[in-house]
Amino acid sequence: MKRFKVTVFSIVLATSAFAQGVIDVHSHIITPEFISTLEKEGRLMDEGFPLPKYDVEAHLKWMDEAGIETSVLTLAAPQPTSVSVVRQTNEAAARIKKEHPDRFMFCASLPLPDVDAAIREAKYALDTLKADGIKLATNVGGQYLGAPELDPLFAMLNERGTVVILHPHRPDPVNREVMAQTPLAMQEYLSETTRAVANMISRNVLARYSNVKVVVPHCGAYLPLAVPRMKSLTPVMQANKMVGEIDWEANLASLYYDLAGAHSPEVIRMMLTITTPDHLLYGSDYPYVASKVLTQSIARMKQYLTTEPDLVPFREMILWENAKWLFNQTSEKPSAKNSDVGTMIVRIAEIEVYPQYLEEYLAYANEVDRLSVEREPDVVCLFPMQDAEDSTQIRILEIYASEDAYQNHLKTEHFQKYKQGTLHMVKSLKLPTMKPLDPETMRLIFKKK
Repeated sequence: MKRFKVTVFSIVLATSAFAQGVIDVHSHIITPEFISTLEKEGRLMDEGFPLPKYDVEAHLKWMDEAGIETSVLTLAAPQPTSVSVVRQTNEAAARIKKEHPDRFMFCASLPLPDVDAAIREAKYALDTLKADGIKLATNVGGQYLGAPELDPLFAMLNERGTVVILHPHRPDPVNREVMAQTPLAMQEYLSETTRAVANMISRNVLARYSNVKVVVPHCGAYLPLAVPRMKSLTPVMQANKMVGEIDWEANLASLYYDLAGAHSPEVIRMMLTITTPDHLLYGSDYPYVASKVLTQSIARMKQYLTTEPDLVPFREMILWENAKWLFNQTSEKPSAKNSDVGTMIVRIAEIEVYPQYLEEYLAYANEVDRLSVEREPDVVCLFPMQDAEDSTQIRILEIYASEDAYQNHLKTEHFQKYKQGTLHMVKSLKLPTMKPLDPETMRLIFKKK
C-alpha cells in the first residue's frame, strides 16, 4: 500500500479529474417479461425479497446525478433456466445498449444448467448481440461454478477472452428458516460468492482458462479472509488426496473485484492483501439500493479516494480506468498516479504471524528485505523486527525514496515471491499511514555517516 504526502494542489487536481465519468460494473436490468415469467412460476420471492422496479430513464437520471458515464447491465437473480426467457432479457439489454451506446454495456445471461444451450446462447450474445461479457450465477439449481461439466463453457469463453461478471444467487439446497431470519443479501450472498470462487480455484478453473477475466461482486465477499485459510489448509487436503496442486498466483490473477456494497478505505486495504489496485472496480448495485443512498455512497468513495494518502494514487483506476482496460476500451494499462513523487515514503508495517509458520515466515521476510535493499537503489530501508515479548508480532520499518520506487518494488520478482509465499502465514496485517511531523529530518538522517 502506498504512503505519501498529499498537497493542497494535488487535491485540487484530484477534484477536477472527477469530470471524467465513472464506470459502474454492477447494475441490473429487470424486464417486465422476466417479472412475468417468475410470477407464473411462483418464483418472485426465490431470493427472499421482492425485485425492485427497473426503468431505463430513471437509471439514466441517477447516472447523470451521480456522475456515472457508463453502466454495465446484468440480469438480476433469480436465474431463469428457460432458453426463451434468457434470450428475451439478453435482447432487451442489447436494445438498451443500442439506444444509448455511450451509457450502457451489458453482460449476457445463459440458460444453465444446460451447458450446450448456454454455449449456444453465449456465442449468439457475443457475436450477434455484441454483448460485452457474460454474467454467471454462483449456482443454478445446485450446479456450482467450478463443476467439471462447465469446463466446455469456460473453454469457449477462454478462446474469446471473455469478461465474466459473477453474482450470488440463492444457495441450493437452502435452509429457508435461516433464510427468513437472516435475508440472503445480509450474509449468505457473501458465502455464496466465496463458495463459488473457492470451488473454481480448487479445480484451477481460473488458471486453466486464464483468458477469462472474472469480476467478483460485493468487495470480494469473504475472499480476503478465505484465501489465506485455503492456502494454509491446502497441504492437509493434498495429503488426504482431497485436492490436487493449486496454482494460486494464476487463479488469483484472473480475478477482479467490484466495490458494490459496504465499501470503505479499510475494506479496500483488506482487499489489497489478495489483489492489486488495477483489479478494483466501482459498482453500485442499482436499482437494489435507493438512488439517494447510492449518490451519497459514491460521493463518500470519491471523498476518501481524494483524501486518504495511500488510496489517492488509485482513484482514477478504481472509478473508471480499470474498467476501460478490462473491457478493452483502452490500450493504456492503468497505473497509480503520483501526487508528490519527490516525497519519501515512510511507514511501519504491523504483522502478526501464525505461530506454526513463524520460522518459515522470518526466512521469507529476511530474504525479501535483503534482496530489496541490495538490488533496488531507491528502497532505502526494509528492516524487520520482532516484539521482544511476543515473537509472532513483526514490525517492518519501510522507507522508499519516492512513490515510483515503491511502485517498482511491488513488481519485483522477490517481492511477488514473498507476497504469494507468505499469504497463508499472516494472521493480520496493518499498514497505518504515517504522517511525518518534520519531513526534512528524514533527509538529514541519511546525510549522517
